[in-house]
Amino acid sequence: MSLTALLVFVSVYAIAVATPGPGVAAVVARTLGRGMNGALPFVLGFVVGDLLWFVAAAAGLSVLAKTYAPLFVVLKVAGCAYLVWIAFQLWRSEPVLPEAGAAPSAESALAAFLGSLFLTLGNPKVMVFFLSIMPLVVKPEEISLVVGVELAVTIGLVISSIMLGYMLLANRARRMFRSKKAISVIQKANAGVLAGAAALIATR
Repeated sequence: MSLTALLVFVSVYAIAVATPGPGVAAVVARTLGRGMNGALPFVLGFVVGDLLWFVAAAAGLSVLAKTYAPLFVVLKVAGCAYLVWIAFQLWRSEPVLPEAGAAPSAESALAAFLGSLFLTLGNPKVMVFFLSIMPLVVKPEEISLVVGVELAVTIGLVISSIMLGYMLLANRARRMFRSKKAISVIQKANAGVLAGAAALIATR
């Protein structure tokens, strides 16, 4: 795979990942409400989700989206349910100042990972993106294990860097607020954002 083709893929994919949408909204809202608690497993869920869609696209399995449509509906519902649950937890949790200790409503690493994973797998448009961009950077007959590994590593680095970047910025913004009242407003506002993201995904 040529360097030019790889750079094209990185540029287009980075723009797609960084463009505000339900995934970015979930990352920012979750961080503003919880801080960096569970950040790594949450981001890892997005990485694994995108890699699974990439593998499906690279293997020419786009037919899965039609053949196993009920499965994707279940995944979508699971992702939406996770967002609604986080929104509910943020809404009802007691405001905690950033310097006062741990972020409110802590969750397990597994719950954070599965939440972002289901959110990603419940959106087949990710595979549609890979199906549309891959022909621009590599010919079907040139797809090999080496090329697949190159793209997979690139995907992992790009999406994890961007999502962690959003988290760090959101966490820094969160630390600017010094009153429980302000934190409470942030939590409730972001609970609304998460609920809205769930509604947007559900209607797609």
